[in-house]
Amino acid sequence: MLTEGKKLRLPNHVAIIVDGNGRWAERHGLPRFEGHLAGLKSVRSTIRCLNQYPIKYVTLYGFSTENWNRPQDEVAGLLRLLEEAVDKEAQELHKQGVKIRHLGRLEGLPQGLEQAINRAIELTKNNTGMTLSLAINYGGRTEILDAVRSIIAECVPPQSIDEKLFNNYLYTAGLPDVDLIIRTGGELRISNFLIWQATYSEYYFTDVLWPDFDEKEIKKALLSYSQRQRRFGGV
Repeated sequence: MLTEGKKLRLPNHVAIIVDGNGRWAERHGLPRFEGHLAGLKSVRSTIRCLNQYPIKYVTLYGFSTENWNRPQDEVAGLLRLLEEAVDKEAQELHKQGVKIRHLGRLEGLPQGLEQAINRAIELTKNNTGMTLSLAINYGGRTEILDAVRSIIAECVPPQSIDEKLFNNYLYTAGLPDVDLIIRTGGELRISNFLIWQATYSEYYFTDVLWPDFDEKEIKKALLSYSQRQRRFGGV
């Protein structure tokens, strides 16, 4: 394990932008659907690996509000895969004490996927181990707009609105801010992910495509984080 031999400072909350499934498939001469299948295997191994460390919160960016713009058959196939994976993996994660949350809009998702997510949340709601948040049909700007709409709908007095109150209206209410954001696939952007919660996050970008993101790569990211000095605007 990474912490063997000496004590390293590890993040409390890791968020991952999973990217590169399609390009992985193309490089292997496979249809893009096969890339998403390979990506789900990487999700499984990554959760298992991170659960070995004292990392309390993990968030995975699985499907963004912008992903609806992809080819319809690819979107439909990916959402079916997500439905099957959530149902299948929830039982094993429950045995490991993992608590599952959803970030994003459930409305608009296929009914089967929505039901699978709700079953996983209900099954694991009392678990006290790692909290795994699945960002599916998630967008950072949409999240902020939804929070603002809820605040207006509840007629909250303007003078009562501060950061603490606003946090309570976000999808991530009750979760700590993100310490480390990892993005695979070589892109150097955050793609509308956790805009509010990542104000002082550390970023780790890697060219490794998501299906190839293994335990060795996870250790590299955690080691990089442990060597940084976080000042949060101070000196």
